[in-house]
Amino acid sequence: MISVIIPTYKSTDALDLCLRSAIKGQQSKNQIIVVVDGFYDINKEVLEKWAEHIDVLNMEENVGTCRGTNLGVFNAQYDKILIVNDDNVFPKFWDTTLEDDWEEGAVIAPNQIEPYPSIFKQFIIEDLGRDPKTFDLEKFWLFDPHYTLGDKKEECGSTFPIFMNKYDFLKIGGFAEDYPSPSGFVADWEFFMKCSLNGMKMVRTWNTHFYHFVSLSAKTSEQIEISKQYEINCHEYAKYKWGSYIYSHPETNLKFIL
Repeated sequence: MISVIIPTYKSTDALDLCLRSAIKGQQSKNQIIVVVDGFYDINKEVLEKWAEHIDVLNMEENVGTCRGTNLGVFNAQYDKILIVNDDNVFPKFWDTTLEDDWEEGAVIAPNQIEPYPSIFKQFIIEDLGRDPKTFDLEKFWLFDPHYTLGDKKEECGSTFPIFMNKYDFLKIGGFAEDYPSPSGFVADWEFFMKCSLNGMKMVRTWNTHFYHFVSLSAKTSEQIEISKQYEINCHEYAKYKWGSYIYSHPETNLKFIL
């Protein structure tokens, strides 16, 4: 059995599709924790719709992605945890496929399908839909690149979603909550780097694929500039904290400092 942690903010249509795919696509009755990072009333209708199948962790205020995710993991009932963003869509039979790929001491990243070209060379680029409201879940479930790629696992993970042992997550302290951004810029890179430094294998599996919408909210030029500044500040904070910027290898996705 798996404990799934899904942090969410204001993306109600994406969350609804994410939960529908997770619940209807599973073989077993896994624990699904929705961490509501503020704005509960906005998400209330979706949460009540799936209430029978989920556990809700209401933060009551916006505490940020890192803290929300950490608290979600603390509430996980099972040793195997899966952290998924709310703009992801679960593939069919996701739980049994991931269980088959399980490795102790590994952080497993199921590969992703995205509608736009990606910086991650391992992702499958296929436009199966850009709007959660009109997304055809059954069509996505029929689109299976596994049959063309075959059984494949390589040490080039370090991207979301992540499937790992709860103890390993806690051992490295989860996601650092001290970065100066509510979105967790660079904190995810630090997390993956700490996993590698603690001897964990960063594995990617092509045996199952999650769909990812990439960006659902239309941002103003001012919001984009604020977001860029957040990211710059977080990189500078990482340099202050670690004595070096954190880098990402363009081929293996491994995170490291020089």
